[in-house]
Amino acid sequence: MIYKSAQDWRDAAQKKVLLFGMSGLGKTHISNTLRDNGDWFHYSIDYRIGTRYMGEHITDNAKREAMKVPFLRELLMSDSIYIGSNITFNNLAPLSTYLGKPGNPEKGGLPFADYMLRQRQHRTAEMAALMDTEPFISRAHDLYGYDHFVCDTGGSICEVVDADDPKDPILTSLSQNTLMVWIKGSDAHTEELVRRFDKAPKPMYYQPEFLLECWHAYLDETGQDESVVDPDAFVRWTYARALAHRQPRYEAMSRWGVTVTAEAVSQVSTAADFVDVIATALEHPAIPA
Repeated sequence: MIYKSAQDWRDAAQKKVLLFGMSGLGKTHISNTLRDNGDWFHYSIDYRIGTRYMGEHITDNAKREAMKVPFLRELLMSDSIYIGSNITFNNLAPLSTYLGKPGNPEKGGLPFADYMLRQRQHRTAEMAALMDTEPFISRAHDLYGYDHFVCDTGGSICEVVDADDPKDPILTSLSQNTLMVWIKGSDAHTEELVRRFDKAPKPMYYQPEFLLECWHAYLDETGQDESVVDPDAFVRWTYARALAHRQPRYEAMSRWGVTVTAEAVSQVSTAADFVDVIATALEHPAIPA
């Protein structure tokens, strides 16, 4: 780890951390808190994916829909209007909407082949965005003058790395340049995440093997053809399974850094609070990678 002790962390002129864990446990809350402090640079992996690596896919998809409307088609063809994505750190809807859900097109679903294509695009984009962390640390310091850096990762980071491989290129780069921090939730947090998701199911990225296994199991269980699958019903069915699939992968990643609890994170309201939480974690680190 790049900080050898709690005191080393407290004394560091440059504090560099990467937050990972299930979506909804506080990664963006912490990142926003640190950014609002004024001297932390906030690097959002999902924002980078949606702007740098999938921005054209997102915009082209919106144009494709607009071209179906004669009035908008004429304006687009004459370059009279512009269609773009207004993605922000706190509004990633353009990215998730593009990623979509598989199933019945009449219910907003995508043909499974198209859905898998978008999943592959996201995987490539996420891996590239994670590898951009190192140059963004230098950019934040040298160009903008930020001493401290927080990388806010997506919940799917565990799906694109192999934490059991000591030579995994992404984890090697991240751990050499940041302190990796797992925000660990409890069983109660998992239940709450499932409840929230059930109320408002959203698109997600899944490991390909896991996704295919779930898709075929769902079709077998329901006896449905893929063209009539309710997209929301499928992602609801898959979500709890996805959390169970990800938990051991996060735990394996924790060996590359330190672990904090979601309860501790929820109490953070200032940058000083966060420094204290990490100092405490460094006194009781996970097994080093």
